[in-house]
Amino acid sequence: MDDILSRVKKIHFIGIGGSGMCPIAEILIHRGYQISGSDNSESDTLARVRTYGIPVYMGQKAENLHDAELVVYSAAIKEDNPERVAARERKIPEIERSVMLGMVVRRYPDSICVSGTHGKTTTTGLITTILMDAGRDPSAVIGGKLPSIGTNGRAGHSGTIVCEACEYVDTFLQLYPAVSVILNVDADHLDYFKNLSNIIKSFHQFATQTSRAVVVNGDDLNSQKALQGIDNLKIITFGLDPKNRYHATNIAPTKGAKENFDIVKDGTPLCNVTLGIPGRHNIYNALAAFAVADYFGVPVESIKKSLHTFTGVHRRFEILGHFDGITVADDFAHHPTELTATLSAAMHMGFHEVWAIFQPHTFSRTAMLLDDFAKALTIPDHVIVSEILPVRETNTYHIYAEDLVKKVPGAVYRKTFPEITDYVMEKAKPGDLILTLGGGDVYKCANQIVKRYQEKS
Repeated sequence: MDDILSRVKKIHFIGIGGSGMCPIAEILIHRGYQISGSDNSESDTLARVRTYGIPVYMGQKAENLHDAELVVYSAAIKEDNPERVAARERKIPEIERSVMLGMVVRRYPDSICVSGTHGKTTTTGLITTILMDAGRDPSAVIGGKLPSIGTNGRAGHSGTIVCEACEYVDTFLQLYPAVSVILNVDADHLDYFKNLSNIIKSFHQFATQTSRAVVVNGDDLNSQKALQGIDNLKIITFGLDPKNRYHATNIAPTKGAKENFDIVKDGTPLCNVTLGIPGRHNIYNALAAFAVADYFGVPVESIKKSLHTFTGVHRRFEILGHFDGITVADDFAHHPTELTATLSAAMHMGFHEVWAIFQPHTFSRTAMLLDDFAKALTIPDHVIVSEILPVRETNTYHIYAEDLVKKVPGAVYRKTFPEITDYVMEKAKPGDLILTLGGGDVYKCANQIVKRYQEKS
C-alpha cells in the first residue's frame, strides 16, 4: 500500500481537526493533493484547516466522501463510523493516521523522527525551531502547539521533515527515518507493553528502521540496551557523562531555573548555552536537538541562539498568567519521571510555595506506578489530586484517586475542577505558583483558575 500516494490525488480525513491529523493534511495539500475532511466539533485547528481551502464537514456522513480515492482516519474513529462504512462499501482504501504519517515521512530524504518516553514534543519543537531559524524550511509534525508558528505542524518546501515518534501501541514502527532520536526509555503504557523489556524491544526495532544515524541518550541505560546489536548505523550519543560525543558541563541554573552550561563535542568545547526553558531535564532535550542540528550542518552560533530564544511548546510549563502576585502555569506531565522533572524545576524557580494540581491519567498507569507517583508528589509544597481520567479504560484495576492521596503526606482530594479552583484560590498567597499537571483535560482547571482571577481583578 506504500505506493498509494502515487496513485491517488483526493484524500478524505475523518477527524481532520485532531492534533495528529491536521499537520498531515497540511503537508499533503502543499504537495498537490486534494484534501477534504470531517469532524464533530469546531476548533482552532479546523479554522486553520479551512484557511487552506480544505472543505470541512461537521458530523460524519456517508455523503461527505464525495469522490475521495483514499480515506484516513484517526485511532479514535471506530469501524462503524458512517464514513468508514461508506468507504468499505465503495471499496475506497482506508488507512489509519499513523500509517499515513509513515507514508508521508518516507517521501522526505532528510527525515528526523524523535522518540522517547519523555521529552518528545519539546525536542521536536526545538529541532524544528533551530532548522527554521537557520533557513532550512522543514516540514514538521509536533505533539503540541509551537508558539512561533501557532500550530503543531508546518509544510515546508525542503526535503527535511521533523516528526514526533510516539511509542504507544507501537505507532512509531510505521516510521523509517533517516535520523532517529531516542531521548530515554522508561516504563510506561504498560497496559499495552506489559513490561519494560517489551518497551526496550520496540525501541530497538524503531532504531533498526533508521537508515543513517541514531542520536541517543548515552546516560540512559535502557536507551543503550535498545541499541544492543545494532552496528550498521552511525550512533551519536549525548548526555552529561563526558564519554558521550556531545556532553554538557559547567551546569549552573540561572534566574527562573533556566539552565546555563557549556556544550562539548568529542572533547572540544563548542559554546556556552543558556536555555529559554526551565528544568535540568531540558538539558538532555537541548543536547539531542544540538546533536541533530550539528549533524545536518547548522552553524553552532545559530543553534546556540535558537536554544536561548526557544520558549517551549503548549502545555510544557506554559505560564498562563500572573494575578495579584500569584503565577498560574500548566504542564503535560503525566508520568512519575515527568512529574519529578517538572516539579523539581518548579521548586527551584524562586516561588514562595508551589501548589501542584494533578489529574491522574488512566487507571492502568495510576495503578502500576502508584508508589512512583506518590514519591514524585512529595516534591511540591502542596498537592491537590482530582479524579482519575479514564481515557480509553474501565476501572478493572480498582484504583481511585484517594489511593494516591493517602500515600502523599498533606495531599487533598477534590473531585471536580470547580472544587479544586475554590480550594486553591482560597489558599494560595502572593509569591506562589499554581501548577496544573496531567495528560488529560486538567488544563481546563487552569483556565478556570485564570478566568476566576481575571474576574476577581
